Amino acid sequence: MIIEVTDLKKNFGRVQALKGVNLTVDKGRIVGFIGPNGAGKSTTIRLLLGLLRKDGGKAKIFGLDCYQDAVEIHKRMSYVPGDVNLWPNLTGGEVIDLFIDMQGEDPKSSRKEELIKRFDFDPSRKCRTYSKGNRQKVALIAAFSVESELYILDEPTSGLDPLMEREFQALVKEQKALGKTVLLSSHILSEVEQICDDVAIIRQGEIIESGSIKDLRHLTRTQFIVEAVEDLDFSECQGVYDVVKDHDKWYFQVDHRHIAGVLSYLGNYQVTKLETKEPTLEDLFMRHYEGDAKGGV
Repeated sequence: MIIEVTDLKKNFGRVQALKGVNLTVDKGRIVGFIGPNGAGKSTTIRLLLGLLRKDGGKAKIFGLDCYQDAVEIHKRMSYVPGDVNLWPNLTGGEVIDLFIDMQGEDPKSSRKEELIKRFDFDPSRKCRTYSKGNRQKVALIAAFSVESELYILDEPTSGLDPLMEREFQALVKEQKALGKTVLLSSHILSEVEQICDDVAIIRQGEIIESGSIKDLRHLTRTQFIVEAVEDLDFSECQGVYDVVKDHDKWYFQVDHRHIAGVLSYLGNYQVTKLETKEPTLEDLFMRHYEGDAKGGV
């Protein structure tokens, strides 16, 4: 196990930011860490990085305490924040070399040049001239140029265009193929769904759902779109929700365990067309946050 978080608590004055977070990340897995602003994602990551002292529980990486052994942990991992601040008078290339050197590797022997080409990045410009997307490229190139066992990525594609987002996703998949481990915090649910093996959803300082994406999809409802000659009546049919009729089409959702029963029930009608849509990670996410107030610290 690479990351092990048990009953992790953190308070900021009277505000309880983390209320007992439990999170595990196994070797070679890509884990999506999702939740809205204020849910506790960044606080959890800062505790993992040793930037904050916990108020309770345990946080370990490589079996080492995240706060007491932060220096040893950072020798074996790479981190990319969601808002990168750079030295304005240095060039992008100089900053990348500095970061690689701080990890104890030789910039000349790293894969820096390959990544600069992949991300279509100009390393000769001063950092003060870079857009947000280019600042993110500096951090990504530096992080993936070194040999790390663990990558902690906090909103890493913020500011990148869609083409560069795809390049990032390909890069993460390559790291998994090499046996590396990734913890990815992101609000882009489609990105998490495409590249992650597992997902952990945090809400108001607590992990409320975790597991493989495949398994979690089973907890959501499948969307049905049905056209029929006569009106449909689901009053005696279990597991059907949110029935809406639009002209000759019926839209409704079905709990996974009741799909067979609903299909059998539809056999009583003259159905002319039937479509189903598999649940997405967004469906699961919205199920938990529907009706919640937005915002937070």
